[in-house]
Amino acid sequence: MQLLSDLLGRPATAIDTPALVIDLDAMERNLAAMAAFAARHKVRLRPHAKMHKSATLARLQMAHGAVGVCVQKTSEAEALAALGVNNIYISNEVVSPSKLKRVIAVAGELEALGGQLAIAVDSLEGVRALAQAQQGKHSGIHVFIEIDVGQGRCGIAPGAAAVALADEIKRHPGLKFAGLQAYHGRAQHFRSVAERQQGIAQVVGHVQATQVALQAAGHTVPLVTGAGSGTFALETASGVYGELQAGSYLFMDRDYATNEQDPSQPKFEHALFVKSQVMSVCASHAVIDAGHKSHAIDSGLPAVHGLDLTYSNGGDEHGILHGAVLPALGETVWLIPGHCDPTVNLHDHLLGVRGGLQHGVVEQIIAVDARGALT
Repeated sequence: MQLLSDLLGRPATAIDTPALVIDLDAMERNLAAMAAFAARHKVRLRPHAKMHKSATLARLQMAHGAVGVCVQKTSEAEALAALGVNNIYISNEVVSPSKLKRVIAVAGELEALGGQLAIAVDSLEGVRALAQAQQGKHSGIHVFIEIDVGQGRCGIAPGAAAVALADEIKRHPGLKFAGLQAYHGRAQHFRSVAERQQGIAQVVGHVQATQVALQAAGHTVPLVTGAGSGTFALETASGVYGELQAGSYLFMDRDYATNEQDPSQPKFEHALFVKSQVMSVCASHAVIDAGHKSHAIDSGLPAVHGLDLTYSNGGDEHGILHGAVLPALGETVWLIPGHCDPTVNLHDHLLGVRGGLQHGVVEQIIAVDARGALT
């Protein structure tokens, strides 16, 4: 087995396959572009750490202006908090009493680090269960009311339904109403700019209706948070959102690259790759050693980087390449995963290469700290 520590300072050619590799130069340009966008438009950036699941990368994003990070699971929050990430928003509902005890414990850890925990709710029962677990143990948990703005997943109906939840939050001194969670995940992958514009216009209407209902009932809405890597410029332009949750911009997977480019958003580069090797060649195709166990296929198959080849399903351990000119036996092939989040979750480490994939050297070994954090 290849020792990862032995790779530091060695050329990228020394990385055994398959392996998940970050082009550090491209990633840092993506990081800088998003930070500059948020600063220019005076919106907060809270990227989704469920994408990279790494405390190292979460701290890097915060060092470049992010106010904190989002996660979706209690165990993701635990993993990052244990490694010093001090501002975490669980942008998801947690109702299990056993999990809520863990949520409260994380809140205590973050408070001790000088940070804070936030969480989403979409039911009266959820608010009451959270308050029951909190019981004044910490200075206060920030609570966002999630509204369903088109995702068709979690969230209460937009408008007046949010008032009862805000009223309930206000009844509990250990909870602080932080604003609205309004994220439309499907809209991130509407392929044309026009479709995304139409989708987010509807989202903004739902948010505004909810704000009006809450304000009429005497509630101030401190913040609206949401948006993703496909639409964040549209949420920003609405003037309604104060915080962006885009996460995939850091690595930019094949699926996001399929979207028509919106000129109002920075253009991000591919920074996450699966390094693979050709293990068999015949007249009709070549076979590489990167199958489903090395990259997720929920958003489609990967693209082949820099070569006029198509990747087709070869099963768990194999990928099949077709094209007019096939690579030679033993040749390296770099893949762009279809979906970065679940691809990262398949790996224990990310190998950071500086100086390009072909001629760069391994500079960092980045642990996927929240790999398998499902609870």
